[in-house]
Amino acid sequence: MYGFGSKKSLIEDFASTALAEHSVVVINGYLQSINIKQVIIALAEILWEQLKLKRKVSSGSLPKVQQPFSSRSMDDLLVFLDGPEMDEKDSFICVVVNNIDGPGLRDTETQQYLARLASCSYIRVVASIDHVNAPLLWDKKMVHAQFNWYWYHVPTFAPYKVEGLFLPLILAHGSSKQSAKTALIVLQSLTPNAQSVFRILAEYQLSHPDDEGMAIDNLYSISRERFLVSSQVTLNAHLTEFKDHELVKTKRHSDGQDCLYIPLTKEGLEKLLSEIS
Repeated sequence: MYGFGSKKSLIEDFASTALAEHSVVVINGYLQSINIKQVIIALAEILWEQLKLKRKVSSGSLPKVQQPFSSRSMDDLLVFLDGPEMDEKDSFICVVVNNIDGPGLRDTETQQYLARLASCSYIRVVASIDHVNAPLLWDKKMVHAQFNWYWYHVPTFAPYKVEGLFLPLILAHGSSKQSAKTALIVLQSLTPNAQSVFRILAEYQLSHPDDEGMAIDNLYSISRERFLVSSQVTLNAHLTEFKDHELVKTKRHSDGQDCLYIPLTKEGLEKLLSEIS
């Protein structure tokens, strides 16, 4: 499905009505990162349970799984999902992808896995695209032999309310309530250690309102004392994530040292801390 406007509600309404009798897995491509292997493992586990149920009803036998799906290679998982067709024509899983061209799915390797997945005998795919250059993600084989799309032009003109929350935003723009909500969504996608490092910076900023920011060396010392980071490299990795999502900014202190600050109002920062606790 393509066309101007969010298609999230449309595609999910279609899944809940037309696909109500089938197993459905939803992938939200607008998220910043998606583990495609975990998605394919989940699909294999759903299919295995579905096949066991079918064979139980038909009194057939099913070979035992030799090893857990989580320890199998991507090739093995895709071979399983592309197994021989069953007699029942409804034995398939529907994969619904919001924004198959989104940031979490846009890399070449992920798109190739999605194309192979779409060509599996037990899989059906319904997806939406929003970027004008999305078809450039695929070569001829992927388009015609693997995805084999039916294209539907569905301009909804609906706002990208949910999808927009996951784009990097300048937190200082907009209301404190909305900014804190956006920051919370981003923080919840990070590791517990990254959240704890952010909390140290936030608490320092609230307790030192007149300071220009928190010195990076100071943040590193406290984070290391609390066993949140093992080296400066680890801290820098967390800071890069914060900066990429515009949760944290850097400014030059009057003494020439780089300092970190969170571009939120005092009220927004207090609300955020209460939410992540």
